[in-house]
Amino acid sequence: MSSAKLRGFAICTSPRTGSNFVCQLISSTGVLGKPLEYFNWRGRRHFENAGYPDHVAGQINEILSTGCTDNSIYALKLFAHQHDWISGEIAWTKVLPNLSFVYLTRNDLVAQAISWAIALQTGQFRATQTAHGEPVFDAILINQQLRQIIIENARWTFYFARTGIAPLHLIYEDVLADPEGAVEKIAALMGLSPTPIPVVKAVNVSVQRTMMNEAWATRFRGEYGDPDVLLQF
Repeated sequence: MSSAKLRGFAICTSPRTGSNFVCQLISSTGVLGKPLEYFNWRGRRHFENAGYPDHVAGQINEILSTGCTDNSIYALKLFAHQHDWISGEIAWTKVLPNLSFVYLTRNDLVAQAISWAIALQTGQFRATQTAHGEPVFDAILINQQLRQIIIENARWTFYFARTGIAPLHLIYEDVLADPEGAVEKIAALMGLSPTPIPVVKAVNVSVQRTMMNEAWATRFRGEYGDPDVLLQF
């Protein structure tokens, strides 16, 4: 690792925002950290490291080592509900030096909820994983995941508002349309821009959405889309 000043960023998001794609896009540059769900020790043990630490102090060390590129930039990804796992155990924003924030959202929340519902049914959270079983339309499950997404987003919005933190806001659909532009914004956040940043050389996740997802969205709105109903949480 270089002697440059250690700095990094947290990608604050909710499930099924295309965050795996975004994280691989960032990692592929080789200069913007290696963002993963470092506080999700079960996930890390499942995907790449059977000995990954299950305690927060060890996970912080992973962020500052595994999650760091040679130019002393680290990165991590965090869902709102994952913050609950570490809350009260460690002041993570204080132990991670020179921390910045990226807020990743998705415009089409129903599509996001459908993606989450399908992943829960099949166990296939990435295209590279093997699906176990066929997805079945379940309006109740989709509505449940939609509600959870809105809660996760609201919690991050509340977090940024009450702390005064102004994150770099990225929208999944915009990142898909212009991945290089998204990477350049993060590079600027880390003080690397203007710098040519190579991207998409090591991305092995792909869009899992099919025509079935679109059909489910139409069917879901047919069942839950009454404009005269304002649901409560």
